[in-house]
Amino acid sequence: MFTISDKLYTAEQVRQLDQLAMRAAGVDEYTLMCRAGAAVVEAARARWTSHNAWLVVCGSGNNGGDGYVAARLARASGVEVTVMAVVDPAQLRGAAARAADEWRACGGQVLPPEAPVADDISLVIDALLGTGLNRPVSGSVARLLERLNALPCPRIAVDIPSGIHADTGAVMGSALLADQTVTFIGKKRGLYTADGPQHAGRVVFERLNVPTEVYETGPPAGHLLARDFAAKLLPPRSRNSHKGVFGHVLVVAGQAGMSGAARLAGEGALRVGAGLVTVATAAAHASQLNIGRPELMVQAVTSGEDLMQAATGATVLAVGPGLGTSDWAHELLRVCLQDSRPLVVDADGLNLLAGQAVPQRVNWVLTPHPGEAARLLDCDTASVQADRLAAAQALAERFQAVVLLKGSGSVLAAPTGSWSICASGNPGMATAGCGDVLTGVVAGLMAQGFQSWQAACVGAVVHGLAGDKAAEQGERGLLASDVARELRGAVNG
Repeated sequence: MFTISDKLYTAEQVRQLDQLAMRAAGVDEYTLMCRAGAAVVEAARARWTSHNAWLVVCGSGNNGGDGYVAARLARASGVEVTVMAVVDPAQLRGAAARAADEWRACGGQVLPPEAPVADDISLVIDALLGTGLNRPVSGSVARLLERLNALPCPRIAVDIPSGIHADTGAVMGSALLADQTVTFIGKKRGLYTADGPQHAGRVVFERLNVPTEVYETGPPAGHLLARDFAAKLLPPRSRNSHKGVFGHVLVVAGQAGMSGAARLAGEGALRVGAGLVTVATAAAHASQLNIGRPELMVQAVTSGEDLMQAATGATVLAVGPGLGTSDWAHELLRVCLQDSRPLVVDADGLNLLAGQAVPQRVNWVLTPHPGEAARLLDCDTASVQADRLAAAQALAERFQAVVLLKGSGSVLAAPTGSWSICASGNPGMATAGCGDVLTGVVAGLMAQGFQSWQAACVGAVVHGLAGDKAAEQGERGLLASDVARELRGAVNG
């Protein structure tokens, strides 16, 4: 169900694809470089048709070579092009040297990075650093990136914005803020998570005529969960259906004073189509919790024994939202972990889980935010955010669970080694309760028969789509209940 444009790769994997492509198609490195440069020019001209004064900044590797090709082709099409380089073209080797030579052979000049930028520059092409970056940007290159970011004109990144780590999406000291990124041969996973989406802008993917068999025989890939991913897995319901067919979710949540978290998780499960939802919660608010949502069944639980009774008939358990860390919460989590039914653990459930031995169980999903992931991995949040894929994969392996690491470009990882990144969602969803809604979404999908991996992937997408729909009125001030309201459209789109 995935296409080539849905596949995500590390920088090293794309280098492997490069080599396979050259052998399979019988082309050399310079031919691919010329195709890349032409793709940049085509993308720039398509979006910014009236911008005819370009600044192309080139580095020392093949990314810089792509820039020299783009400069030459743009000049040939009538664009006024200025080239600025951080490395003397005489020091270049291979295909990049040839590209620089051809730029100068057609009369093009190369300015140093300290040269002033003309006032009439209307477009910047960033071909500085490429995908090989593995240390923080500093010195003259960092200063140049700051100058480029300050220019009042659009910026296009060649392959990846300079300063963004191709595998993690982290900013390496300084990074270009691009309006558009034209990436080649294989999509780099760092474009879609952490700081990558903010710095990449719109991503344009160009295969450069690489044969399909290269992708079929090449290195294993992760996947970008595009906006239409969920629709492919959510077919119309049978006319001959009843609520029992769509499962029964038991949401274990909400210490005294935290009824909202339990309510949001329960509503999330209902809105994605669970047949029945029961909320097992603190007695202090059990009688009031479903006043605004009468479709929820509510049961007060004061002990693990109460919870086992409440779980009668449930097909999926979800534990953690607003649960707290009291002895009561510990006991309820223990019961859930010992149960063999599919399970989703979030919020305080994860915080409690961090302080105990790893449970031996299967068919469960953990949905941490970076802070919760850090507690589970016994590290700090910055370490998680520095490599979100590695953190999610470490958690999946340690707990033998599917992990949905929330945040910009939510990351999913499975114990099998499979991984994906979700393309939907927006910063407005960084608000209290959105994670509780997601807990219910994933549990509601599991209740309808989705296995843990598919439930997490579909859940991440529909939750993000609902958030994007809710954000049409603006991201600032978006509420978790706004997201819950849009879930129905997201699972029926």
